[in-house]
Amino acid sequence: MTAETKPSRKEISLGEGNVGKLLFRLALPAITAQVINLLYNLVDRMYIGHLPGIGASALTGVGVTLPVILAISAFSYLFSSGGAARASIMMGKRKYEEAERIMGNCAAALIAAALVLTAFFLIFGRDILLIFGASENTIGYAWDYMRIYCLGTIFVEIALGLNNFINAQGYAAMGMLSVIIGAGTNIILDPILMFGLDMGVEGAALATIISQALSALWILIFLRSRRSFLKLRLRNLKISGKILGPCVALGASPFVMQFTESILNVCFNVSLRKYGGDIAVGVMTVLSSVMQFALLPIIGMTQGSQPIVSYNYGAGKLDRVKQAFRCLLKCSVIYAVVLWALAMLFPQLFMRMFTTDADYIAMGTWAMRVYTGAICVMGVQFACQQTFVALGNARTSLCLALLRKVVLLIPLIFILPRFLPDHPVFAVFLAEPVTDVIAAATTSVLFSRYLKKIMNSHQ
Repeated sequence: MTAETKPSRKEISLGEGNVGKLLFRLALPAITAQVINLLYNLVDRMYIGHLPGIGASALTGVGVTLPVILAISAFSYLFSSGGAARASIMMGKRKYEEAERIMGNCAAALIAAALVLTAFFLIFGRDILLIFGASENTIGYAWDYMRIYCLGTIFVEIALGLNNFINAQGYAAMGMLSVIIGAGTNIILDPILMFGLDMGVEGAALATIISQALSALWILIFLRSRRSFLKLRLRNLKISGKILGPCVALGASPFVMQFTESILNVCFNVSLRKYGGDIAVGVMTVLSSVMQFALLPIIGMTQGSQPIVSYNYGAGKLDRVKQAFRCLLKCSVIYAVVLWALAMLFPQLFMRMFTTDADYIAMGTWAMRVYTGAICVMGVQFACQQTFVALGNARTSLCLALLRKVVLLIPLIFILPRFLPDHPVFAVFLAEPVTDVIAAATTSVLFSRYLKKIMNSHQ
């Protein structure tokens, strides 16, 4: 029996059974993995914010490196998000060798991107950080962290990128374990290197890249093992435009979302530094960290739904596609509303997790309420936009990604302070909820029409 016709072990789990239970089974490990993965940077920032004497300045400095970190991870999404979705679709069509070729091409692209990014940021990194909002007081901490972190770019690309192909096979628990290995190592190494060996900010960066290296090694071993349904084979590492092109097209939306998140952080830092100084930039570091962490369950749910939607779409089981989306939408909206309520009621609690500085906490308390004012609608935005990706609709998903951040949010960061000149810092934070409402409304309307079109075309 050939690789193209052999029965799939995952067909039973992805193509049959209760969709709600299946989504929960896949989403829970994905959520856990997302939460643990963010701990790489979150734990670093928590420890850095409490460094004796320099905590506040060091936290702001490391916060300026966030756009670089986001840009590096964006390239993992470019090649792996679309590739994983296409691999699941091919598995649904029983084209297993094609799914392996897709994974191999994406792995080669991830390695190539890592080498280019490492060289670029090591050469131009310090100047980039100054452009991104670092000041004379914070550039030292920012560059100390970034120059070490960039050396581990290849581990980041492999760990983040290829883990999607483990999840695409339905091995959500194994995908979670690969993240736990790295994050657990990071949590252990941080205090040892930062405080025990007195390495400070550099110790935090070194702990991170060692941890990512262990995750990457684990993932490579698994994808080469007999336990993995799709095998990472050397013959598939030769890049083919015919194979990689559609993956990049489909991964363009998640890439743009993540890469523009990097640009977005730069815009926030530049504008906030202009109107509120280093304190405002530091508050934004905390807010972005909290929101990254808080939104991970929704991201995990969309990742858990992707194999279900993609596989059943490829298999022509559209009723299950619709069931999976409805379940995802319901869960995402409920979670987003709960998250909004917590941000409104307990903003000081979130701020104190990162700093004890009274000025930071005072500004952060009201800023968080403004910044998260419309986060309750993000459940709709995430569910609809990521399902576009799972269904293979690259163009619409990309347009929606550009709409929210490039067309709406980035311009509003600079426009709104002109309309509220007496409260410019407030206006900068206000750009986020205004954008959330417009983007969510637009996305939900377009997705409703698209899903109806798919259903009608297969009747």
